[in-house]
Amino acid sequence: MTATPGTAAGHRLPDFPWDSLEAARARAARHPGGIVDLSIGTPVDETPEVLRTALAAAGDSPGYPPALGTRELREAAAGWLRRRLGVTVADPLAADPSVIPTIGSKELVALMPTLLGLREGTVIIPEVAYPTYEVGAVLSGLAVRRTDTPPDDAAGVVLVWLNSPGNPHGRVLSDDELCGWAAWGRAHGVPVVADECYATLGWDVQPRSLLHPAVAGEDHTGLLAVHSLSKQSTAAGYRAGLLSGDPALVRQVWEVRRHLGLLVPGPVQAAMTAALADDAHVEAQRERYRARRELLAAAVRATGLRIDHSEAGLYLWMTRDEDCWATVDWLAGLGIVPAPGSFYGPAGARHVRMALTATDERIDAAVQRLTA
Repeated sequence: MTATPGTAAGHRLPDFPWDSLEAARARAARHPGGIVDLSIGTPVDETPEVLRTALAAAGDSPGYPPALGTRELREAAAGWLRRRLGVTVADPLAADPSVIPTIGSKELVALMPTLLGLREGTVIIPEVAYPTYEVGAVLSGLAVRRTDTPPDDAAGVVLVWLNSPGNPHGRVLSDDELCGWAAWGRAHGVPVVADECYATLGWDVQPRSLLHPAVAGEDHTGLLAVHSLSKQSTAAGYRAGLLSGDPALVRQVWEVRRHLGLLVPGPVQAAMTAALADDAHVEAQRERYRARRELLAAAVRATGLRIDHSEAGLYLWMTRDEDCWATVDWLAGLGIVPAPGSFYGPAGARHVRMALTATDERIDAAVQRLTA
């Protein structure tokens, strides 16, 4: 880990990983058919009309929006959790809220240790993990431990991050794994937070929420879940996310957020309310990703690459059993840019990640190049 210029000595951030892909992007851009950039999971399809209409209708928004979220939004979020994930949260309108809106999910992930008031100790993150879990720990001056199993020694652990379906590898945690982490966290008084931003995108298995009664039981003590509309509603530009679970922990996060002015804009809250009440646009987008996944996965396997996990989410986690940068260079020669697995920790060093978030035309171009 190297220091970033301008950061405090105690906040030694890793380099921003995607900067290191510039050479691969430049090489891929020289391909006669142009670059197919599958390195970042940025949605490219149109934001559905249901969101755009609600956003525009709420455009007259002169006052500050509530950090807690409007009543309508909190009720819609509770309904979505129940309908789509089988999760029943405590009264969303109670004094201690069980669900609040967030400015997307990345800022919440990065700020979670700070919002929970953690000042020393260790944050557990998955062996292969979205880099922002580590960044959030570093910003709070905390140590990081990578493990996929509850440790025997809980000394010093102050927070656990789970990610299911996982980014980058699409791995889905089993009920037994989720129950094991929930029980471990409760036994040691350590909050367990699940990043479930891809929960509606199960392919080979149906992802289970940490807050589901089969895992959490009758209440959500010690447990939190993070969700996002970025992918399921093609609304990354709206910065629309949710935090739900243990009302005591949600209230703590909300109290700090309102002091910091971390407010989801009023028009975005209106769009979120509409989106969370509508399943049709989610299913339509899911079908687009399913079709792209089938085409790209078949082409990848035709080259001899092995796809590991990838049973859910928006990525294919692939390997040629070589250093990931060698695979990146090979694909760049075909005009295709993946993300190297080393971005996600040492355990990812022999894999690359391909995103499904490209237009049908660009996915078709990648398939043609891989199968030529």
